[in-house]
Amino acid sequence: MASGVHGGAEVFYEDLVRALQRSGVDQACVIRPYPMRAALLSAAGARVSTMVFGGPLDLVTPWKLRKVAATENPDIIMGWMNRACRILPKGPWVNVGRLGGYYGLKYYRRCKTLICNTPDIVDYVVREGWSANDVHYIPNFCPTDAEPAIARGELDTPADAKVLLILARLHEAKGIDVALKALPAIPGAYLWIAGEGPLERHLKNLAADLKVENRVRFLGWRDDRAALLRAADVCLVPSRHEPFGNVVVNAWTYGVPVIAAAAQGPDFLIEDGVDGLKAPVGDVGALAAAVNAVIRDEGLGKRLMAGGEVRVAREFSEKTVVNRYREVFESLTR
Repeated sequence: MASGVHGGAEVFYEDLVRALQRSGVDQACVIRPYPMRAALLSAAGARVSTMVFGGPLDLVTPWKLRKVAATENPDIIMGWMNRACRILPKGPWVNVGRLGGYYGLKYYRRCKTLICNTPDIVDYVVREGWSANDVHYIPNFCPTDAEPAIARGELDTPADAKVLLILARLHEAKGIDVALKALPAIPGAYLWIAGEGPLERHLKNLAADLKVENRVRFLGWRDDRAALLRAADVCLVPSRHEPFGNVVVNAWTYGVPVIAAAAQGPDFLIEDGVDGLKAPVGDVGALAAAVNAVIRDEGLGKRLMAGGEVRVAREFSEKTVVNRYREVFESLTR
């Protein structure tokens, strides 16, 4: 995987490697030199190599990757992200590309098969000329963690306040500004924003301009998502663009009512009024109204939580997703 330090795709890569390892799949991981990720994957039992994954002028990484592949002699090499899939080595193994977005498919020419985490991405790939037989839909999952809820006081939040949680990069696509603009219409609620990114200063200034900075907590990047989710009353996914929406599945897994903008992924995942609420993308008033409805109607929140629990058990549990990966791997090696 050639990617950054933090992000939803990176977290799910770590989750999947560990889950596959637990299920008995022997793995060697090649990643960028991020010590914490390397330690995490090594602790799970995977063999880890680190490489730079530079641009087109980086001739060392492809050479090193071929060397690792020759040593490991795997059945399958699965590449994550364009930069990794572009240089997958050829050999007796099967190259698989994993897509979590509408990426340029020129980077996946060395792949025999693609795994996509939404049906819509599958449709996109097929429209671009891939055979439907070589494209598979496998969603993401969220592992459960025994970590207890974080104490509200640790984040300077009253114990009796309603807490809205956003887990996202501070980027335009994530629509965090929409949530901030909705907050004045949600009396007494506190907004926790766990993530980092280029819009941090802009969003803090926006909170001050809206006079809600006293009810907003910018938490930076966090590794304790289970503790945050268990402490939250509502999980918000206000994204303008979201191919899948890991946070929706995270909220369902930890029993938190989820309210999302109807971007591609959340719109596919959520059945409105059954396992979550949806608002039009960018609609401040609709987002505030949905949050107030859940806060004021305890029964509605419980129904949404129950609906999310059903969805996880049926489609998005670790066991279901890992079994699907293994089925695809086994069919390719046959």
